[in-house]
Amino acid sequence: MKIAISGKGGVGKTLLAAFLSKTFASSGYSVIAIDADPDANLAATLGYPHPETITPISELNDLIEERVGVRPGTSGSFFKLNPKVDDLPEKYSVKVDGIKIMSMGRIKRGGTGCYCSEGALLQALVSHLLLQRDEVVILDMEAGIEHLSRGTVKAVDKLIIVVEPGRRSLETADTIKKLARDLGLNNIAAVGNKIRNEADEQFIKSNLPDIEIIGFIYYDPDINDADHANRSLFNASPQTVNTVKKIYDKIVSESKAQRAKIASDTRKA
Repeated sequence: MKIAISGKGGVGKTLLAAFLSKTFASSGYSVIAIDADPDANLAATLGYPHPETITPISELNDLIEERVGVRPGTSGSFFKLNPKVDDLPEKYSVKVDGIKIMSMGRIKRGGTGCYCSEGALLQALVSHLLLQRDEVVILDMEAGIEHLSRGTVKAVDKLIIVVEPGRRSLETADTIKKLARDLGLNNIAAVGNKIRNEADEQFIKSNLPDIEIIGFIYYDPDINDADHANRSLFNASPQTVNTVKKIYDKIVSESKAQRAKIASDTRKA
């Protein structure tokens, strides 16, 4: 199972990624949670005690030079497009409650274009994680799908766009949807977050008529209180835990049905 999570900044992508990771892990799955958002809050949200000690892969200059053949910042040089990356999840992940956590860092830096050597390593790593690993992989991405390519989208079981009941959030969702479909990724769903009442639900539904909505997470002040006090978010909000469990059930059920259909079609062929 490979799940990518995107949406406008601040809508709650990391919260959903963390709660889904916990839910899959508690259900017996081996989980790799990938922080592909430059804000890099996934480890802290999952309860890793020293998130500040995690260096994103894109900032490991010696590793990038070793694997790609070019040191970051060097221009006009040839670099490997298929560097060795299969050992990186074990070497450069941390673990909390059985969940492996990796921080990717940016593929693009504002105003300077492609990272080049960094981008080559990150793209190879994402391809490995999505195409060759058996674990559940959950990608917490920034407001876009930069870490995905035409070669990797076919492995994504579900792109979840997190939205809140606001115009800008919904406009970002529409942009992400178009980018994803341009790459051939059509298995797209939305999750509403920071919901306060049924009117918020209806607002999102009416503005996302062509995207499947698989859940609404209601605003819970206990989440903010726990975050401010550096306490476990998962123990703070049983309401959110139950909601995400329903989202998990829907994802797993749809995935099983899809795989059963593929197997049936294959037998018929």
